[in-house]
Amino acid sequence: MTTLSLNISKEDHSTPVQFQVKKMINAGYVGRDTQAVQAHIEELRREGVPPPPSVPMIFPVLGHNITTSGKIDVLGSKTSGEAEYVILLQGDRILVGLGSDHTDRELEVFSIVQSKQVCPNVMSEDVWDYDDVKDHWDDLLIQSWTRHGASGEEILYQEASLGSIISCQDLLALVRARLRDGHTEGLVIFSGTIPILPPEMMYGDYFRSELTDLHTGGSLACEYRINRLDYLKDESDS
Repeated sequence: MTTLSLNISKEDHSTPVQFQVKKMINAGYVGRDTQAVQAHIEELRREGVPPPPSVPMIFPVLGHNITTSGKIDVLGSKTSGEAEYVILLQGDRILVGLGSDHTDRELEVFSIVQSKQVCPNVMSEDVWDYDDVKDHWDDLLIQSWTRHGASGEEILYQEASLGSIISCQDLLALVRARLRDGHTEGLVIFSGTIPILPPEMMYGDYFRSELTDLHTGGSLACEYRINRLDYLKDESDS
């Protein structure tokens, strides 16, 4: 069972906390604009990605497949990050982090769920207490950056307020309604992401995201490098 070493960040201090991951769930197709979500589904269909069985979509992820590390290993040549807020349930407390649902895009064509199991979910070491941000939740700004393969220049990849996607309370209600046993202790939920700004997905060796509280100026950060395991020769190289 994975245990995350996190810090609950306040304006002037932080408190360390150990979080034991017992279940993990990823969400998808979570935009509040249903027409935009449907348009996105059609875009993915044209790329060979099958439509989801339901909207929003939620599915289980292997509980050990989460890290706060600044480096991850992947197998595929076409993988990319997605900026998402993360909910962590511990006792009566709701913690909010920032994460990336790193995805193998070639596998996604065959199975959305399986494509999420082969790359780690990455999240910030710093988290917020939900009570500190719930009154201005929709104003929280989520952004991500990646690097252009040719120039190495960092470019803005995603940017939107959390008001554009499913709220924390609605996501929790959706998940609780689907849990067989009703147990939420140690549950981690990745929210699903916002649209990308470039005309097509970008793959590379770097991903960075931030969740900013414009009311206080505080922010959470999730940044990591992607290492493709390509150290073995193909048979054709022999």
